[in-house]
Amino acid sequence: MAQHVSMRIEPGTKREYETIFILRPDTNQEGIQSVNTRIRSVIDGMGGRLLKLDNWGKRKLAYEVKKQLKGIYLYWQYLGSSGTVEEVERNLRMLDSVIRYYTVVIDENIDPNARPTAVDEETFNKAAATVPDEEELVTGAAQLPRFDDDVPDDDDEFLPALEDVELPVKKPAAALKGEE
Repeated sequence: MAQHVSMRIEPGTKREYETIFILRPDTNQEGIQSVNTRIRSVIDGMGGRLLKLDNWGKRKLAYEVKKQLKGIYLYWQYLGSSGTVEEVERNLRMLDSVIRYYTVVIDENIDPNARPTAVDEETFNKAAATVPDEEELVTGAAQLPRFDDDVPDDDDEFLPALEDVELPVKKPAAALKGEE
């Protein structure tokens, strides 16, 4: 595979790109992981560097795309050459789970050593997990993931029991007039 070299870019520098792509809403975690692994291998294979990876979750689309009303949004920020983008988009076109993608150039002539990467293995694996969308949470079809500190404990030392609380009793207005 021949790598394209731009005449405008200075030697030893790269361009910074953002790619946002939308996956089918029924794509499971393993499917998202395989797409992410494939795109990461393309970027690494073309001499690029992944700067940021984020899973924006399942969202409602503005209009129907390939008969889908919702999609899972993934955001990628990376350094590479113009050939890197062509190869990333070629791979995205071949994947059935990808319904739309868009790439923009953010900056040119970036020194790759000056831009640290914010993506480690934990961040990369976390990007494959998608939380349920608002509609699934409201209808009760899905629940938010629980954390260890969300487990209710029986230590309610700060909350009094309902039997121990004295509620003020309001007298009717007619009774108050009779007292005067």
